[in-house]
Amino acid sequence: MPAEAFITDLDGTLLTSEQKLTDFTVQVITEALNQGVLISYATARGYVSAARAVSQIVWKHPLILYNGALIYDGINGKVIDGYWLDPVISGEIIALGREVSGVSPFYFSLDEADNERVLHEPLKRSGEVQFYNSRPGDKRFREVDRLECPDRYRTLIISYIGLFGELQPIRQAALERFGDKLQIHFIKDLYIEEHYFLEFSHPRGNKCDGLKLWAQHMGVETSNITVFGDHVNDVGLFKAAGRGIAVQNAQPELKALADEVIASNNEDGVATYLKHTLNMKRESVSGE
Repeated sequence: MPAEAFITDLDGTLLTSEQKLTDFTVQVITEALNQGVLISYATARGYVSAARAVSQIVWKHPLILYNGALIYDGINGKVIDGYWLDPVISGEIIALGREVSGVSPFYFSLDEADNERVLHEPLKRSGEVQFYNSRPGDKRFREVDRLECPDRYRTLIISYIGLFGELQPIRQAALERFGDKLQIHFIKDLYIEEHYFLEFSHPRGNKCDGLKLWAQHMGVETSNITVFGDHVNDVGLFKAAGRGIAVQNAQPELKALADEVIASNNEDGVATYLKHTLNMKRESVSGE
């Protein structure tokens, strides 16, 4: 296995604002993978959602999904490793949303057969409906009358979608009750106007620990990994990797941590960087 690796975020980084890959990006990454370069992605998405957006590329190596909570072999459809949120805490987080704001989350999980499942109560609020409608035909989703944490399911992420004022009280209450027993991501949604995601997962269900776990399975030193990102949930990637590259449209917090800032997601920033860097390495080797 190569000693060097490249890991990219998807939304806002590799994908355009229309949640698509450009032909140039598909060409560059496919050629690099076929030449033996170790490239993969780390995303907040699950496998079904991610594959729908990036399936033009045959991703040959394990993937980092659900913000680091799951390491997954997309070629063979197998769970490699991951971090599951305690089932008791999962149930209490669901109850907390009802108590504090009268809302219910999407419950992202794995069932007994390692299938992704997304359970939810009847959808009534605008953000939830938009999120669901953006995934037509997604067989992971199951509507239930009252959401509970099922026996034998492994919790990946409990995700609330709503306005800041709806979700902030839930976040605060969860912090006070559970503290460091949770990983909490509270970020603005890239696609639904004025809406936020509030996500709860295992304390190590983050891109920092997810990258380290992926590196262990791949036999790669994290210091030899270059990562690409745009949002605050990519901070962990930058802290764990040897080199962090921010796209031009990245959040200021991430740019401050970056070793380099490249062109935006709508300008093929990641693919252009990869093509230039890999060409330079090939020229260096051939000149020796």
